[in-house]
Amino acid sequence: MNLLLLSNSTQYGRGYLEHALDTVTGFLPQGARLAFVPYALADHDTYTARVRGALEPAGISVHGVHENNDPLAELAAADAVFIGGGNSFRLLSALYRTGLREAVRDAVRGGLPYMGASAGTNMAAPTLRTSNDMPIVQPPSFDTLGLVPFQINPHYLDPDPGSTHKGETRAERLTEFLEENDVPVLGLREGSWLRVDGAVATLAGERPGVLFTRGAPARELPVDSDVSALLGTEPTFDSPAA
Repeated sequence: MNLLLLSNSTQYGRGYLEHALDTVTGFLPQGARLAFVPYALADHDTYTARVRGALEPAGISVHGVHENNDPLAELAAADAVFIGGGNSFRLLSALYRTGLREAVRDAVRGGLPYMGASAGTNMAAPTLRTSNDMPIVQPPSFDTLGLVPFQINPHYLDPDPGSTHKGETRAERLTEFLEENDVPVLGLREGSWLRVDGAVATLAGERPGVLFTRGAPARELPVDSDVSALLGTEPTFDSPAA
């Protein structure tokens, strides 16, 4: 498979996708027709226009799947697909409702390049269980696209030793996940991304990642780390898939 999984689409002080634009335009086929999936936000038209503004100057033709009465036909006509960020629960619910969950999964497994950012990156994992988002809607299942066999936590935040906030840190929440599920979790700090090209997976971007596994301390992963071994993961969740 051919995947580009961004932790975030907007970096502080920069425009939409600006921090990763060279990587994005290098990943997408030259002159590509891009199917954009805007369902993680409520205003699909404005969201799609934002993506157009960022990518069309580079020669990428952006088509929102919602702009076609048949989103599956829009996907079928595309040279690549991009699923944007927002609320992961709303996004997954819409993917089930439109039939795009199965269609995107099958197309990407068949060779269609897939780009995700934030919630779209969550969709590439087996389940929604390591999302940071509030469940504002209830999808039929937590099962996502399963393009990679491990979980991902975009926007990973390190604990702040000076904070007086008594809620759980991100690390504590991921540790709780691992108490119930035996599957690695790759934390992507903002400004980082994962590139998967066939059997090779590489952590890239501006900041290191962090890997959580059951029964072991969290491990820092420098930029340009080869994490291909994660592609051989056999995840074990606390209940059968729905």
